[in-house]
Amino acid sequence: MYEQEKIKPYDDAGSKGQQVEHMFDSIAHSYDLLNHLLSLGIDRRWRRAAIASLRPYCPKTVLDVATGTGDFALLAARMLRPERLVGIDLSEGMLGVGREKVKRAGLDTVITFRKDDCLHLSLPDDMFDAVTVAYGIRNFEDLDRGLREMRRVMRPGGRLAIIELCTPNRFPMKQLFKLYSRAFMPAVGRLVSRDHRAYSYLPATMEAFPQGEVMQGILERAGFREVRFKRFTFGLSTLYTAAK
Repeated sequence: MYEQEKIKPYDDAGSKGQQVEHMFDSIAHSYDLLNHLLSLGIDRRWRRAAIASLRPYCPKTVLDVATGTGDFALLAARMLRPERLVGIDLSEGMLGVGREKVKRAGLDTVITFRKDDCLHLSLPDDMFDAVTVAYGIRNFEDLDRGLREMRRVMRPGGRLAIIELCTPNRFPMKQLFKLYSRAFMPAVGRLVSRDHRAYSYLPATMEAFPQGEVMQGILERAGFREVRFKRFTFGLSTLYTAAK
């Protein structure tokens, strides 16, 4: 078991998956505002870089795992122009926000959202040209199983793109980030979302999540090949790419 799999949003009984679903349902109304506020808007640049990594492969079918409120799915639809994009998430509250965005954007003929569990995808084998995860993989209750499921639904030669928040490991960004994530982030999150535990849980999983070469090895053990990673903005975010 990886360290971030042991971290749950609440002290209540129940699996991590159940608690993550409840947490995101409770913060769905404020999630987009806080996401961009807490990253100072830099997350938009990171998202674009992740999607751009798929452009050379011209994917026609895309699965966005842990799609949340659909920001990444919408950007991927605009940048990649796939024939079909499916976004899945545990939280119906987040998906409801996403469906409204897709409808307003006039992309409901391309993008569909469905509630699904990334550990037990209700999707057939070899279905998608590309699979993406943006800032959600550290919430997986079983990282290895989730990766194997994503690989299962990818077509041979399909591409994977994972963008995830990380913690800097060099002075002075390491020290500055600890102050930011342990004091500023929970305080702002509590003020805006009214759920103080959610914005203590999220930075805790960032610190615990396997990074760099460690995550590269995990992806390779899950059966992916051509695994690469690239760090952004002093190590605050990392893009992992791979092929089936």
